[in-house]
Amino acid sequence: MAKYPIKKEFFPFSLFKPPLSKAFLKITVPFIKVPKFIYKDETLDAKRYKITSYDGEKIECFLFSPKEANGNSPCLIYIHGGGFVLPAGAYHYRNAMCYAKELNCKVWFINYRLAPKYTFPKFFEDCYEATRYLYDNAENFRIDKTKIGIGGDSAGSTLSVGVCMMAKDRNHPIKFLFQMLPYPFLDMRGESSSNEKYTDTPMWNSKLSKKVFPMIKVDNKSPAYVYTSPVEATTFEYAPPTYIELAEFDCLRDDGILYAKRLQEAGIAVTVNEIKGTMHGFDIKQKAPTSQQALSARIAFMRKMFNQS
Repeated sequence: MAKYPIKKEFFPFSLFKPPLSKAFLKITVPFIKVPKFIYKDETLDAKRYKITSYDGEKIECFLFSPKEANGNSPCLIYIHGGGFVLPAGAYHYRNAMCYAKELNCKVWFINYRLAPKYTFPKFFEDCYEATRYLYDNAENFRIDKTKIGIGGDSAGSTLSVGVCMMAKDRNHPIKFLFQMLPYPFLDMRGESSSNEKYTDTPMWNSKLSKKVFPMIKVDNKSPAYVYTSPVEATTFEYAPPTYIELAEFDCLRDDGILYAKRLQEAGIAVTVNEIKGTMHGFDIKQKAPTSQQALSARIAFMRKMFNQS
């Protein structure tokens, strides 16, 4: 692996490359469980739901709610990353809980089904169905339907944008306040300069992307293909104001840059924040000062969006 000037605060993850394969996933995924600490926070309630997806199977969702919330609250729909193949890690739950507390909002956390067992477009359909369920039950959940944003990291960004596109295509009444997209995967073509350059970066790289593509089995002839590669869309009418966060040494860096350009050309408000000295998924090291700064920037954007509506 080439040496990159990644900040020392991210050690040891700055040296880690997941040994991604079907065999690795078969051994590893069953042992990645929902952390028990989500139920132990004194300021948040965490409730688990099993909802029925479009094909009759059950998917797991969590609703994080500030205990002191009054009236109908804003809500963030949060979709975790993991290359479409890995479950949410502990840091995904911690981030979601942080957003709920700092923004005094509710967070709807979706555990969609994963490849390679479940392939395209099931993970998109799961996230869309979970979004529909939240919207339909907003009154029971004490959520303000006019203050719903959506976001997620990496593949979670792909799914977040995909849900926005699906809602528009299917004439769903939800109007998202924003998209919040840290180090997003938004270009399925894999032809960008950053994709060609960062073949061996830690946490994620273009070689790992190539390993994942056959597992998710995207059909590039399907009308739904564009959900996996939003930069290739012909219209961006679906898109609300968007926050895009870039990691410096990341094969997906140019995905975010190109998507921001597409949105700006369509007249969509975009905030781009490049975090120097970082690799993909850097906020797994949550106590690192740079991770804390990134979290603060995400929260500041979402707070502005929630408060101005």
